[in-house]
Amino acid sequence: MIKLIAVDMDGTFLNSTSEYNQERFHKIHSKLDEKGIHFVVASGNQYFQLKDYFTEYNNIDYIAENGALICNPKKVYVVHSFSEDTVKSIENFLIKQKEINFLVCGKNAAYALNKMPKEYFKFSSHYYHRLEKVQSLDAIHDKILKFSIQCPNDKTNYYIKLFEDNLGKYSNITSRGHGDIDIIQIGINKVNGLRELGKILNIKLGEMCAFGDGGNDLEMIQEVSDGIAMKNASPLLLKVANHIMDTNDEEGVLNYIENNIL
Repeated sequence: MIKLIAVDMDGTFLNSTSEYNQERFHKIHSKLDEKGIHFVVASGNQYFQLKDYFTEYNNIDYIAENGALICNPKKVYVVHSFSEDTVKSIENFLIKQKEINFLVCGKNAAYALNKMPKEYFKFSSHYYHRLEKVQSLDAIHDKILKFSIQCPNDKTNYYIKLFEDNLGKYSNITSRGHGDIDIIQIGINKVNGLRELGKILNIKLGEMCAFGDGGNDLEMIQEVSDGIAMKNASPLLLKVANHIMDTNDEEGVLNYIENNIL
């Protein structure tokens, strides 16, 4: 029996205009509540952005920043942060790379250097609803959860290898496509977040289902009882999923929940 549903957001729960059918979801969420099934948002994005999609719901749990922060609007369960020495090492390397833009993603906000292009700051504010400009990286006083990188799209693989070669002992490197790369903590990912949340809620991975479309969903799709890939998912995810569902623009997540869980 499924006791917990975990959903990725971009490309999975949200459609191509970053929206979802709120009226339909409200009805589905009420039925999930009646059955005692937890609805969990599992995303690489910032918690403050994610919760703004669900302002009227106080009982949704969030696995944000690829598992570095686990919380809900009432309580912070778990925070995983880089050590101060590791943060300095990563920052010192990134600041030398002239082609990239980057954010330092903390528990309380994300941070961008003043010298970053205005267009990058404006674009990033869509995904980071708490985003601050700083004159210097030394001005940041926060627990750092990950680093978000923007590089030229055609050089994504080059920078992934560069980061792996130089920062691999401190971190894992994951690509979100389109020139977007995340530098995350070793051992921290969505399925680790689900495992930690499951211990708190007394729910096993074998009692969960998860929906995803990208590389950072791979582990959770493989390890939960029912892993569902959207039709628009990456080829690797399509290979390992238990089921393939309608695209995010066809409300595939809501279709599956209604037809197979409720």
